[in-house]
Amino acid sequence: MERYARGAGGYRGGKGRGGGTGSGRGRHQHDYHGQSPRANPSSNSSIGGSGVTTNASPVKKWSELVISGPGGNSGQAAGLTFGSFNQLTISEQGEGLSGRGISDVPVQSAGSQPGGRSSKITEQVPSESSEGNDKILRVKRPENGGCQLATRSVKLLANHFPVSFNIDHVIQHYHVEIKPDGWPGKIKKPYLSMIRETYFNDQNLPLEMTAYDGEKNIFSAVQLPTGTFSVDFSASEDGRPRSYMITIELVSELKLSKLKDYLMGDVLSVPRDILQGMDLVMKQNPFRKMISVGRSFYQIDPQTDLGYGIVAAKGFRHSLKPTSQGLSLCLDHSVMSFRRRMPVIEFLQVQVENFSVEKFATEMREEVENALRDLKVTVTHRRTKLKYTIAGLTRENARDISFEVKDEEGHGEITTLVDYFMEKYGKEIKFKNIPCLELGAKDKPNKVPMEFCVLVVGQRFHKEDLDKEAAKTLKTMSLLPPFVRRGSICEMVQSDDGPCGGPFLQNFDMQVDLNMTAVEGRVIPPPTLKLGRQDVITVDREKCQWNLGDKCLVDGKTVERWAIIDFTPHEKYNKLNPEKFIPGFIDRCVKLGIKIKNDPYYESARMIELNKVNKLQQRIESIKERFEGQLQILLCVMSRMDDGYKTLKWLCETKLGVVTQCCLSFRANKVNNQYLSHLALKLNAKLGGSNAELNVKLPRFEDESHVMFVGADVNHPKSHDRSSPSIAAVVATVNWPGANRYAARVQPQAHREERILKFGDMCVDLFCTYARMNEAKPQRVVVFRDGVSEGGQFDMVLNQELMDLRRAIFEKMNYNPTITLVVAQKRRQARLFPENRDSGSSNGNIFPGTVVDQKIVNPSEFDFYLCSHYGSIGTSKPIHYRVLLDEHGFTSDQLQKLIYDLCFTFARCTKPVSLVPPVLYADLVAYRGQMYYETLPPGASVGESFYRLHDELKDTMFFI
Repeated sequence: MERYARGAGGYRGGKGRGGGTGSGRGRHQHDYHGQSPRANPSSNSSIGGSGVTTNASPVKKWSELVISGPGGNSGQAAGLTFGSFNQLTISEQGEGLSGRGISDVPVQSAGSQPGGRSSKITEQVPSESSEGNDKILRVKRPENGGCQLATRSVKLLANHFPVSFNIDHVIQHYHVEIKPDGWPGKIKKPYLSMIRETYFNDQNLPLEMTAYDGEKNIFSAVQLPTGTFSVDFSASEDGRPRSYMITIELVSELKLSKLKDYLMGDVLSVPRDILQGMDLVMKQNPFRKMISVGRSFYQIDPQTDLGYGIVAAKGFRHSLKPTSQGLSLCLDHSVMSFRRRMPVIEFLQVQVENFSVEKFATEMREEVENALRDLKVTVTHRRTKLKYTIAGLTRENARDISFEVKDEEGHGEITTLVDYFMEKYGKEIKFKNIPCLELGAKDKPNKVPMEFCVLVVGQRFHKEDLDKEAAKTLKTMSLLPPFVRRGSICEMVQSDDGPCGGPFLQNFDMQVDLNMTAVEGRVIPPPTLKLGRQDVITVDREKCQWNLGDKCLVDGKTVERWAIIDFTPHEKYNKLNPEKFIPGFIDRCVKLGIKIKNDPYYESARMIELNKVNKLQQRIESIKERFEGQLQILLCVMSRMDDGYKTLKWLCETKLGVVTQCCLSFRANKVNNQYLSHLALKLNAKLGGSNAELNVKLPRFEDESHVMFVGADVNHPKSHDRSSPSIAAVVATVNWPGANRYAARVQPQAHREERILKFGDMCVDLFCTYARMNEAKPQRVVVFRDGVSEGGQFDMVLNQELMDLRRAIFEKMNYNPTITLVVAQKRRQARLFPENRDSGSSNGNIFPGTVVDQKIVNPSEFDFYLCSHYGSIGTSKPIHYRVLLDEHGFTSDQLQKLIYDLCFTFARCTKPVSLVPPVLYADLVAYRGQMYYETLPPGASVGESFYRLHDELKDTMFFI
């Protein structure tokens, strides 16, 4: 028997949890520059014998951009540029246009270095859904990782735990369907697992040799009987069993040798069905012993009390990852707030202010009903596994409820609820003078006295609804220092309740190494920055921060027409001191090089006006009329955070065309130099100024060609929101080579729709803005996409969003720039810890600029982890960058350095940020669109015009 646990030397044995010691023959790491399975072995064409250059004439028809048909040579006839040829669409039937046949063609690209250096088109791998004939292929890693630009190497530990498996093992994948047998109704999801367990127990089938997803899929280590079978099941001891039909059908046999072939690079398509099955196996033990929320699991006990019947539970989120070292379990610490399991009466005492049973029926019915509605409970007057949802309260008190009870012969008799509970269950109802709970469906509820109801464990309480102290406690529990988080992760991996506990892994012949993966990281040097007066800044070595001090901004704008609305004079607390704040702010702006020509127009107002749209609009319009010319910026000072902030932003940014800057009075009154500098940075950027710029040219873009950076993101409603629209945002740079000023577009779309439906049109609008402001079109484009996950969403970005972008640019602007497409994944579980004190900063976190592109990365695709910021609180979290398309021929070093350098250009701070700015700005704009929607009354319906930015500010950085 061979086990696969690939390390630096290929197969290896190792002790771990879940199985015995494995061993096997050695094999060197696979070279990924061999022939693609899609390549035609006999093909070695060079597309007309002359390569493809960026000087090609514009394509005449959009349809000609599609490379298809036998021979695949339509691209040359159309005069394609490098960008359209390299990865636009590749036909499976095309000879000489796929696999190695493409990657060996030397081309002179827009990304070529000065001096005529040519680059090879990077070899591709198929996207997940590549069944069609015209699918873009994902780019492969250009080499074995970067090595040239780092100042030093550091030894790190990653929260990846190697997983070995028996390559001869076969997992049986079954489809299971459970239906009522001869009676109408829908089976609730929690019952499916219980019915399945009942059937397995009745037939003596091995439950612990199977993994069930709770719906349609069973993965089994042994063969199961197939067909349709009858099973009787009751969720309560005193309930009458009902009959169900369970159908089990074999879908496929998953040979783990195929996973080994993928990990070794022998095949390029990801065996997602195998990974799905193995991932489900690792979830079975925590499914049974912990609280399950989405893909995370949390301890039932111990928990931390947050007050008001709310607790915080520690837990983890984990997943299986195919990496260059083999299969890995990636697990990270997590914390979530829940409602505490407690009797309903006790819950009301801590949840409802001044609650008492005596006042309940007459004074508190509405508060109690609001507190309890839609919560889940179980009952204590009888033994049952059923969970019920609270639909409401009975109109009558318990002593006044009566109903008909029928005997076996169908004869009815009226009885009271009090008598029924005594005769049926031997339970006396203590609280007879309060309503009962109505449980289940509203049209046919069960009426149960509150004292026999207990809140079910594991009901999530959204952190947005926590009070200030509880939120602070939860945040402290989440932001663990590196050494504490590292210990917590290892503890969870070794726990009997965790993914490695129980018999499941051993039964599927899997084994987990309980030690974190040791990886070598590289620290990229920070760039030098330039400010005004030719000042050059070298940043702090450890934190990579810089101090403005007495230095000037690169381009401080002139302010002639500005106003201040002070919303604080009528407040009891936190009134602004304008005599102190205004001169202090002007003085700080002037020292930074912002030219304040005139004093602001000052006007006072009340905080309540922020929530009165018409009155607020009238006030701002009257202020605008006081100036000859456009009001440049409106500074709004508030005494506290208020929902009226959303109204102000929507009104000014969509209706009035006024750029605003808000601040809180208690901070403004301190006239703190750092705070005033922060305000000044934001003000200058919103006015179109430039705060700091890179003093070096970005890698791969050293020549004079124009470059644009694009960021795209979609903001989705909160998890419990079932109807609000998702908000798509796209931002793009509008200056070069500074590349630090952005314009934005925002668009609503269908609820939870991840694909940006109008991506092409939004981008074209930004491309036109760039062309107008620079009198030149961007020839090279780098798109950063946020918010998408592996699987079909990568395919969606490549084959839908990108194609939409290509089509729109060609049809409306008649040209075809080269594109690099990078996905930034910030919600990954990967964490990096210094192995020793020398490998990290003074607080135990990794250094800014730390990059890892070996062992824990994809086996063949172009990806890496980059931590660009200094982690002052908690544990630093690296961003995972996945390159889907590269038409500029980046090396790993070049792209990593480019992204890291861009992180120093974020306009509103003097330190590198954790996420590449185009994505960070897109996130801000998408959130702004969500804020617009939240100004609407419940149930209101609006069109796209509600979100449309005013022409006066749509090309400014109003959103920072």
